[in-house]
Amino acid sequence: MDIVIRQAHPDEYETVGEITAQAYLQDGLLDFAESDAYLGELRDVGKRAAAAEVLVAVERGRVLGGVTFVPAGGPMADIARPGEAEIRMLAVAHAARGRGVGEALVRACVERARAVEGCASIVLSTQRTMHTAHRVYARLGFTRAPERDWNPIPHLDDITLLTYELTL
Repeated sequence: MDIVIRQAHPDEYETVGEITAQAYLQDGLLDFAESDAYLGELRDVGKRAAAAEVLVAVERGRVLGGVTFVPAGGPMADIARPGEAEIRMLAVAHAARGRGVGEALVRACVERARAVEGCASIVLSTQRTMHTAHRVYARLGFTRAPERDWNPIPHLDDITLLTYELTL
């Protein structure tokens, strides 16, 4: 595998945003499909990059996927507590799936979290249907933290996100 994980360049933001948006749309992860308000957040990589670290998986100059790494205390955190980093918006282009791209992106986030002074763990949220991602998280040592599951849209009961954590 000749895949390189590195920080996204500004000229790749649109590509990363579209890979992320399409992954969520094609996998049925947005409750309101094309009209889902979260779609704009998924596509706005520039906004994420201004507040966190956006990593990409690249092979021969082609972006295969991306992830947002939020260092401990970062403003992009949804669920991270003090001393925790967070992984957000992990997505791999459909054509690149099954090649270890997602796992490589998660590993890179774990390495970055270990390098953050005072960071004791890393957390992430995932949807119930993301079974392939759940297997990756388990393989890398993440465990479920059901007491931290949460709902980003409280008035919709069926959107509870599962929480995973890894002690560093």
